[in-house]
Amino acid sequence: MGIERRMWRGMFTPGELVQLKQMCLTPGKIFQPGKYIVGDLPDVAFEMGLVESIPPVKGKNAQLETPSEPEQES
Repeated sequence: MGIERRMWRGMFTPGELVQLKQMCLTPGKIFQPGKYIVGDLPDVAFEMGLVESIPPVKGKNAQLETPSEPEQES
């Protein structure tokens, strides 16, 4: 018998960005694979093990992810 990996929404912080590894179908919506905020995904995605954490980005790449606002001339 294999080891089962159990996951639930409580493993992540509410505003954390996570990766949905494959399509998740619910009666009301289809979630495509990609990056989502934990609160935007249904519980079933976590229960089925379709979600994983995104490791934090270090170095120059972390600065590139947050675009700066254009400077305004006075």
